[in-house]
Amino acid sequence: MIMNILAYDEQGAGLPVVLIHGFPLNRRMWQPQVEVLANSGCRVICPDLAGFGESLLPGQPVTMSVYADALIRLFDRLDIDKAVVGGMSMGGYVLLNLVERYPQRLLGAMYLVTRAAADDSAGRQKRTMLATEVENGNLLAVPDTFVQVLFAPQTAEDKPWLVNDVRQWMESTPAEGIVGGLLAMRDRDDYVDRLSKLDVPSLVVGAELDMAIPPDHAHALAEGLPNAELHIITGAGHMANLEKPEIFNPILLKFLAKFSVGTGRT
Repeated sequence: MIMNILAYDEQGAGLPVVLIHGFPLNRRMWQPQVEVLANSGCRVICPDLAGFGESLLPGQPVTMSVYADALIRLFDRLDIDKAVVGGMSMGGYVLLNLVERYPQRLLGAMYLVTRAAADDSAGRQKRTMLATEVENGNLLAVPDTFVQVLFAPQTAEDKPWLVNDVRQWMESTPAEGIVGGLLAMRDRDDYVDRLSKLDVPSLVVGAELDMAIPPDHAHALAEGLPNAELHIITGAGHMANLEKPEIFNPILLKFLAKFSVGTGRT
């Protein structure tokens, strides 16, 4: 379904749960979670961020606030007053923006293999260089770079089909969306010193073998947030929800059980 720029999938009824994908992916990354959460009494909504998957870019440069505002408009169109929102990696950067600017719209926040810290100067420079490569026609620059850090070392051998699927998702992302996402991440705010103000019930999930966002960042998030629980998934890399759904899903279900099924307008 495509609505108000953002494409999305929806399944189930009850507690509204919105899952925000990472970069440079799309809503398909949540396939191992959707049915499980829906069967547990959740109304699961998985959007494509602007410029990713089937969602169109707005007629303006994208920022974390632009991504967040589009999600709030989707809430309004779907008649959702409040939801539990989970964000993976870049989706977590969007979630930080949502929690800071729209706390009244969140029942809870799930920070999934993400971090509060902004890029350092080297990181910003790398984003700029990648964006320039893509603008110059090297559409494989981002898949070639990111596939090297998205998985635990053993995943390529144990689940080669998974690595192939994720690479295909990355390669299908429009160049404009990739460039917009890279620059939005490059210029995002640093939340390390603002975490204490983000007072909504929170879940933080890190991955032991994450080469993109090492688990130290999950510890820092959980320690900085005023109301957070922390889980580190052993044996998983950055794509923990796909690599270890048998561990990842029960963590989410336990957290979501804190909230009343049916919360929010339906």
